[in-house]
Amino acid sequence: MEKPNNVTEFILLGLLMKKEMKTICFVIFTACYLAIFLGNFLVFFTITFSHLMQQPMYYFLWHLSFMDPCFTSTIVPRLISDLIDSKKTISFNCCMIQLFAFHLLSSVEIFILASMAFDRYVAICKPLHYSTIVNRQRCNMLILIGWVLGFWHSVAQLFTILKLPFCGPNQVDHYMCDSKPLLKLACTDTHVASILVIANTGMVALVTFLVLVSSYIIILYNLRKHSSEGRRKALSTCASHVMVVVIFFIPCIFTYIPPPQSLNNDKEFSVFYTVVAPMLNPLIYTLRNAEMKNAMKKVWCQKLTFLSK
Repeated sequence: MEKPNNVTEFILLGLLMKKEMKTICFVIFTACYLAIFLGNFLVFFTITFSHLMQQPMYYFLWHLSFMDPCFTSTIVPRLISDLIDSKKTISFNCCMIQLFAFHLLSSVEIFILASMAFDRYVAICKPLHYSTIVNRQRCNMLILIGWVLGFWHSVAQLFTILKLPFCGPNQVDHYMCDSKPLLKLACTDTHVASILVIANTGMVALVTFLVLVSSYIIILYNLRKHSSEGRRKALSTCASHVMVVVIFFIPCIFTYIPPPQSLNNDKEFSVFYTVVAPMLNPLIYTLRNAEMKNAMKKVWCQKLTFLSK
């Protein structure tokens, strides 16, 4: 007999810590959230009003700088408010919406990063055919595929949880509604559901990461054919991409590959891909990129001059 779903709301335990630490973390996470918006806005605005918009690599970066604030906005505001709010309840429906939105937007980010790796692969390994292979139509197609695959991934994740009965307790050992902590609360056998979550999220993240690493190994191998100046420029660009991929994917893999019943640091790992990676992306792509820095100076000098007049 199927057990009834008696839970109408969940209690997010959040990042368990001392009261003094919560105040400090409130300030830190608020500053990080503002930095995410400011940094990504600068990148998004610069690319929008510069010639960089015509280049596929920066076109993907433009989408990434838009996705980062959207992605973090599904998680971080709630995390910040729960650090100072004594009432940490979230309704069942809002919990499911957060679960769906989080996995949708994070999946799109993953496919954007994969598209950026594809762009670098073609630019370095097939430079003569670059403009033909990575044209604007194909870029838009890759972005659209990312949204479609992300949508179906999120739907599968959502329905896996919705099919489970929750009859108490309702305390989620996390700062957000995610599949693994919710599986621990289901009052039924979750063995099959756990396998589906690992296959749907963990293995997808692992396979995508291995594909990205393989592509960069091939890129490094092909760089030996280029001049020293070409190698230096390509290595600088690829190094930025590799840093972003490592910061995002490694914690994600450590979070979703182990089964839900295992003892791990899901909350601590998830901070890296929900807060740290979106905050560092603008810094990584601007501080190590002369072309981006020059475009930023030109665009903002023009806008400030216009405003002063």
